[in-house]
Amino acid sequence: MTLSRRHLLQAAGGLGLAGFGSGALAQAGGLKISHQFPSGSLTEGDFRDRLCRRFAAEVEKRSNGALKASVYPGSSLMKTNAQFSAMRKGALDMSLVPLSYAGGEVPETNIGLMPALVPSYEQGAQWKNADVGKRLAKVLDDKGVIIVSWIWQAGGVACRTRPLVTPDDAKGLKVRGGSREMDLMFKQAGASVISLPSNEIYAAMQTGAMEAAMTSSTSFISFKLEEIAKYLTTGRNKTYWFMLEPLMISKEIFGKLPKAQQDLIMAVGAELEGFAREAAQADDRLAAEIYAKAGAKVFDIDAKVLGLWQAIARDTAWKDFGAKNESCAGLLAAAQKLL
Repeated sequence: MTLSRRHLLQAAGGLGLAGFGSGALAQAGGLKISHQFPSGSLTEGDFRDRLCRRFAAEVEKRSNGALKASVYPGSSLMKTNAQFSAMRKGALDMSLVPLSYAGGEVPETNIGLMPALVPSYEQGAQWKNADVGKRLAKVLDDKGVIIVSWIWQAGGVACRTRPLVTPDDAKGLKVRGGSREMDLMFKQAGASVISLPSNEIYAAMQTGAMEAAMTSSTSFISFKLEEIAKYLTTGRNKTYWFMLEPLMISKEIFGKLPKAQQDLIMAVGAELEGFAREAAQADDRLAAEIYAKAGAKVFDIDAKVLGLWQAIARDTAWKDFGAKNESCAGLLAAAQKLL
């Protein structure tokens, strides 16, 4: 006799496996987690890869093996910029990806890399439960994506030709900002902007197609830009570059899982936020050490310089974002309440 999937599910229910067990049948092969960052292990390497691996290990452990997850680093499962759209369609289960990469598809997501809007890890951590976080989560939910872990990272700028610290330093430089809004601020400061994912920065800087790149401290380390860059402005003190880089899950995939597994995913995701914050701050310090050791000149931003960048951002990026639609205006106003 051939057993159908319906028969198997009925049998599972009869054995009392309607919680975690039925999810194993519904989610054959386990969840696939994609990201663009270098591969490591549970304890070594890029912390974003480690976070994904910790997530996978923990959900399998707590579900007694009923819910498994596999990690695909280095854009090995799909191209970097395809991940968000694939999650929306249910073609990708999970991804840890800079939220602003979806800006062309969902304009509200550009608030995840809005220059000088988030000045500290403490303020970034407030977003999740504040009005701005609830608004952003609703936008994403409506688009078919759910945030599992809220991850903020500070960043800085690496340059191969001269230091980029103040707005005056940007004049004439070919710069990668990382988001439309960051690019607007740099254009106003006199830079030429380049748009590409962080895992393509090395090649672009090596060929001279780009002179300076803004990215997270962790990416500065993982992509080994100290081999090319001669100057680093860090994110360890003050910075106008804070990025929301969450671990997300497809709403379609999430909705097919039993309630027990849904609760487990969200619980583990929340617990990993503390790990992410500590690791990101450690990388802010480590990036400065690595670049100095490689011979680069290292600079920090103080409150005065941050204020100069914020003034430009307010008149360019913030203004442009708020004018896009009512939703963007509401998000910006809610975020400004935390300043």
